[in-house]
Amino acid sequence: MNSERRRQIDAIVRGAVAYEDGLDALAVAPTAEVDPALFAAVTETAARLWKGGWQPAELHRAVVRRGGTDRPVLGHAVVDAVAAHLRGFKRREVDERWLAQADELGAAAWWSADTAYVTELAARRRLDRVSALDDLLGLLVVLAELPAIEVLVPPPGTAPRRRSSGPRVDDRLLDRVRALLAKAESTGYPAEAETYTAKAQELIARHSIDEALLAGRDGTDAKVVPFARRIGVDHPYEGEKASLLSAVAAANHCHTVWSPDLGFTTIFGFDADIDAVDLLYTSLLVQANRAMARAEPPGGKAGRARLKAFRQSFLVAYGVRIGERLARAAEAALEAAPEAADLLPVLRSRDEQVRETMLRVFPRTVRGRGSRVDSREGWESGREAADRAQLR
Repeated sequence: MNSERRRQIDAIVRGAVAYEDGLDALAVAPTAEVDPALFAAVTETAARLWKGGWQPAELHRAVVRRGGTDRPVLGHAVVDAVAAHLRGFKRREVDERWLAQADELGAAAWWSADTAYVTELAARRRLDRVSALDDLLGLLVVLAELPAIEVLVPPPGTAPRRRSSGPRVDDRLLDRVRALLAKAESTGYPAEAETYTAKAQELIARHSIDEALLAGRDGTDAKVVPFARRIGVDHPYEGEKASLLSAVAAANHCHTVWSPDLGFTTIFGFDADIDAVDLLYTSLLVQANRAMARAEPPGGKAGRARLKAFRQSFLVAYGVRIGERLARAAEAALEAAPEAADLLPVLRSRDEQVRETMLRVFPRTVRGRGSRVDSREGWESGREAADRAQLR
């Protein structure tokens, strides 16, 4: 009988049965038949996506992005699907990055039995049974729409040991950079923010140069392959945020491909450089949002269009200006390196490897259209904010 219920659920998800009619039919069917079939449908669909390249944090973001804030159970159910999937593996069989994301989400099997999951989920989230069924069916519809993507982290059970694309940024250096960026984010004085952020970029640039030279001398670059990482780009103004991320990546020897329909940008580069991009982008976005909040005009119904145009133009200008500053900082670091003559061929070789990896993953890409600037006030404020967050 459960196989019959499973076919019924699949028909609803495919649209072969009208959604409301299918939901009504499941609501009046025996609980002992519906609940195990529905739980199995969720976990098996999620397992297919894990094998198709999705990571826990990415799938959670994608579902929350599509489900909206009015359906929080969808996100909770994804976390439960992560926990259910991990039960079939020993921790040493799971890539450390996959585990870290699961732990960050708080994935743990809290329900007493798979057959009781739907009932206990309803009680835990204070839902009636029909609402719980509706949310889980809605989750299945969202999951069914997601395509397979590039496998950047091996799913559980496939490859317990991660390969390395060369040395990572030293933890002590990362701690220093994080501390500097935290100070830049928290200070109310632009000059202080500029000093802290510039010092962070200085540390990162020097480390990248040292690491590239070391790899060039010992032949490491001939053995390693650039990796990729996906970084979420959220609403609102995701296009402008993606442009800022691209500018930060370009200054740190990385390349990017933005996937607006999936809500993330894929960054290609060596691990140490990707770590730097992740840190700098996060900090600069925080600084941009704070500067924008201080400079923006008052809202209200009459000013909504003006406010939207201001924010969009602000972020466009901020990204352009930050890109200019970062490019100059990268050039200055290169010129200041006493080993510059040895470094240039190494950097060219590394850039070719990164590009080859990107083209292998994304053989066809489309250059994005530039964002419109409809607010001179926002544009000027954005450039001023970027100047205050300038990097030497």
